[in-house]
Amino acid sequence: MPRLSEVIAALDALWPAERAESWDAVGTVVGEPDQEVTRVLFAVDPVQEIVDEAVKLGADLLVTHHPLYLRGTTTVAASTFKGRVVHTLIKNDIALHVAHTNADTADPGVSDALAGALDLNVVRPLVPDPGDPEGRRGLGRVCELTHPLTVRELAARAAERLPATAQGIRVAGDPEATVRTVAVSGGSGDSLFDHVRAAGVDAFLTADLRHHPVSEARAHSPLALLDAAHWATEWPWCELGAAQLDEISDRHGWDLRVHVSKTVTDPWTAHVASAPTSSAMGAPN
Repeated sequence: MPRLSEVIAALDALWPAERAESWDAVGTVVGEPDQEVTRVLFAVDPVQEIVDEAVKLGADLLVTHHPLYLRGTTTVAASTFKGRVVHTLIKNDIALHVAHTNADTADPGVSDALAGALDLNVVRPLVPDPGDPEGRRGLGRVCELTHPLTVRELAARAAERLPATAQGIRVAGDPEATVRTVAVSGGSGDSLFDHVRAAGVDAFLTADLRHHPVSEARAHSPLALLDAAHWATEWPWCELGAAQLDEISDRHGWDLRVHVSKTVTDPWTAHVASAPTSSAMGAPN
């Protein structure tokens, strides 16, 4: 049975903390280095619902993509929702480890998992890591389709392959346009439009796209945009990370039981489509 320090060393080898952005908060948040680890749960968000699932599962370690505390705090009182997470973890001897932007740019990383879920062939990073001489690490991925699809068909594939959320997939652009190349970036991606245009792809699939950046991107080029839920674009990494830890466990004879949470922690809970209209009057006053 490995100790937490041994498992964390393996996770740090996959996602070194020094490769995280300077503003990020990654690494071990809670945990006794000498405690034994037999069961691990991967999830996107370190929220109470996930922590309760870890308790019920009997997990010794929770690995999440999103940090618990991204900025400083002056309290972990259980009267606060993040403090309650910390108290629950400690009371139940569950460690918490975070891999965020260091997992985004890893090889393989968050966007590789997203591309894999959509059956896309990864060609190269969208924003290469200058510290990687092999040119494999970096933010986002430029991908090719095995067979061309329309924008509508690609959106339908994303809706089918990614976890279901209230948002589904929003599309900007001609639904019948042909797509042969796609850029993908798990999580918020509208800061990457310059890189996407430079890549010359037909479509860009990411999350959290905002009105003005999308409007400007569409004015620049016929690039099709597919906007999925933030949580849904990052959840495939949980399966990738779990598989990587499983392989390490097998190699070391640790016999870890590694699980992936299927609990939907996307904050949006419902979606009501606008009623179709043929009115020429446009939007209401």
